[in-house]
Amino acid sequence: MKDTLRQALTALRSGGLILYPTDTLWGIGCDATNEQAVARVLALKERDDAKGLIVLVDTETRIAGYVEEVPDIAYDLIALADRPLTVVFERAKNLAHNIIASDGSVGVRVVQHELCQRLVAQLGRPIVSTSANLSGSPAPRVLGEVDERIVRGVDFVVPERFHGPASDRPSGVVAIGSGGLVRVIRE
Repeated sequence: MKDTLRQALTALRSGGLILYPTDTLWGIGCDATNEQAVARVLALKERDDAKGLIVLVDTETRIAGYVEEVPDIAYDLIALADRPLTVVFERAKNLAHNIIASDGSVGVRVVQHELCQRLVAQLGRPIVSTSANLSGSPAPRVLGEVDERIVRGVDFVVPERFHGPASDRPSGVVAIGSGGLVRVIRE
């Protein structure tokens, strides 16, 4: 794992893109604070940046570094979730501007996949997690389902052996609004 982490971190630190397994599906990742890298992800996916992108953090304590306010209910939801959960927070901060949705929000997931946790911890910043597909195409569950244009468009591909016990579907998504109001976006 050390060599894979080193190569992935080298790509991330230099503004590169990685193709990697997460605790849900295969994703395209980059340093979530690097606007040029985020622009490359959006161009590779042929995706509009108005929607924003999800970022992965390695621990709950890191969330507060990237959103203005973390309501207590967010910690409860994360702790009680029985599968990966992305929480959409209002008023993102300290992230590349093109990662943030047009309404100022950002989706954050505390990742459970060991390789992803180590990547985020060693990078010291969140990484983008967006499904490794062209916009409008099905999200890949295994590396073999990733479109060759995506594979050619990244700087490092994590070997498939690191896939691990992932879900076969995207994370659940909830949005937390003012006053802690919770809205389910995707079950």
